[in-house]
Amino acid sequence: MSLIPTPALRLELRRLVDERILTTAADTRFSDAEIDILLTGATHINAAVASGWRIKASRAMSERGGLEESSAGDEKHKFISLGAYRDHCLAMAQMYSILVPRVGSRALEYALPVVFRRVD
Repeated sequence: MSLIPTPALRLELRRLVDERILTTAADTRFSDAEIDILLTGATHINAAVASGWRIKASRAMSERGGLEESSAGDEKHKFISLGAYRDHCLAMAQMYSILVPRVGSRALEYALPVVFRRVD
């Protein structure tokens, strides 16, 4: 069963993926439609959060155009390295993936052994 987007659930998802709308919807990495896709594609909020962090990792390069430093006149901005940012996003995705409750038997989580039958 997938999640049903509500204003409160959208806000919680944005908070957990460290995204805020500062002034307008253009100020965030995820539009409301993208947030809704993440929510309706998940069975638990932590699964949606993990997906959001993976998307942030995949967008790291394109969002900054590969820049780790930018300057305009006397103003200079140095960003965290793209690799470190990507690694942080992937670590957050892994953390939230672990928090998704398992459904069903724990026995199904293990690979069955390969059994060979002797043929005469």
